[in-house]
Amino acid sequence: MSTPSAHVGITGLAVMGRNLARNFARHGYTVAVHNRTPARTRALVEEFGHEGTFVPAETPEEFVAALERPRRLMIMVQAGAATDAVIDEFAPLLDPGDIVIDGGNAHFLDTRRREAALREAGIHFVGTGVSGGEEGALNGPSIMPGGSAEAYDALGPMFETISAHVDGEPMSTHIGTDGAGHFVKMVHNGIEYADMQLIAEAYDLLRQVAGYTPAEIGDIFRTWNAGRLNSYLMEITAEVLAHTDAATGKAFVDIVADAAGQKGTGRWTVQTALDLGTPVTAIAQATFARAASAQHDLRTAYQGLPGGTRPTLSRTEAARFAAQVEQALYASKVIAYDQGWTMIRDAAAEYGWTIDLGAVAGIWRAGCIIRAAFLDRVRAAHAADPKLVSLLAEETFASEIASAQVPWREVIASAVRRGIPTPAFAAALAHYDTLRADRLPAALLQGQRDYFGAHTYQRTDRPGTFHTHWSHSDRPETTT
Repeated sequence: MSTPSAHVGITGLAVMGRNLARNFARHGYTVAVHNRTPARTRALVEEFGHEGTFVPAETPEEFVAALERPRRLMIMVQAGAATDAVIDEFAPLLDPGDIVIDGGNAHFLDTRRREAALREAGIHFVGTGVSGGEEGALNGPSIMPGGSAEAYDALGPMFETISAHVDGEPMSTHIGTDGAGHFVKMVHNGIEYADMQLIAEAYDLLRQVAGYTPAEIGDIFRTWNAGRLNSYLMEITAEVLAHTDAATGKAFVDIVADAAGQKGTGRWTVQTALDLGTPVTAIAQATFARAASAQHDLRTAYQGLPGGTRPTLSRTEAARFAAQVEQALYASKVIAYDQGWTMIRDAAAEYGWTIDLGAVAGIWRAGCIIRAAFLDRVRAAHAADPKLVSLLAEETFASEIASAQVPWREVIASAVRRGIPTPAFAAALAHYDTLRADRLPAALLQGQRDYFGAHTYQRTDRPGTFHTHWSHSDRPETTT
């Protein structure tokens, strides 16, 4: 290995790392490949060597020596301690100007820490969100790199080449400095939780209220997917609902345990939103819904307790209700996405990032799990007004939400009367009503806080900060 020849190197050859390596190779890049277990490296080259040029390396030294300058070394291992261990192993072998890319689902605060540490050694660290699962990694993901602008100059063209494309546009862009890329990927996953939960609640309503079968609901979703709700998640949901279990002949959805798993990014989104003070209630309820589904003992204890009544609908009534659910699903989806954009905006202010929200919408149009047709409109709205505070401040979205008012509320009221849980639908509507209210009961909360903790309050009729001496009602309030 006398002459470095690899344009990029990937260490960590599980499914995502292997498929990214193949993606690079298929696009004409020479790819150095390395894994802690050399057998996995050899297996990749033996099975897929015909797809492009791979340079296998069994040791870290061989791997680094294979990379042309500036070296581009991509880590695809488990987030957390494993990522730190790989960085500690390879960083001493690198030179100033080299680039380390973390393509895993790292917490953005870890990325900020790692970027600051490697920057001191003159090494660029690029925390990169990669969405689309194993299929996207192979055929074109949505890519969200952070790090320095200088690093993106050297790395970005490669990412743009292997990413998904829409009308010739790459689904990759420089998100912002240090942890911005991983932060945006985290919010993407939080929105994904909300989108999936909202679709699941729509399914549950159509089945329990309207009386449709899973296959019929699959057909309804397929119809909706041809309109404004067009998205990857709607597409695959229709397929799941149409699927029949080969062993039993039953609808697939009826033989799957109703306890959902999660890998942590939704939880990170909610925890971080609390730190930022950003209300992401639809995302939070979607995350808690997964947690509740796995609480077997609690669910057993609650079973048999009284709920609502469930009158049967005629087919005409069922069709009308389905149309209302479509309105409620779309309105709730807009709220959930808007909460995600608000969170990105708040984080940018907190961490000093400059993030183009329209560009984020642009690279989510293909390759990623939440890809959806309406993201074109989100991108256009932010392009028309880069300071747009909310999607609901844009005329078309506001008009659609206005049109959805009655059916949105009727669907949730129907669910409440029948005792059918719709936590994400209800949270989205409550968020909308909270932010549109002329006056909130927070005024009473401030009075309570001042009473028990002398936390002070502000008045509506004059400036300043005030405290009332509650235990001595004859004493006047004081100004601070």
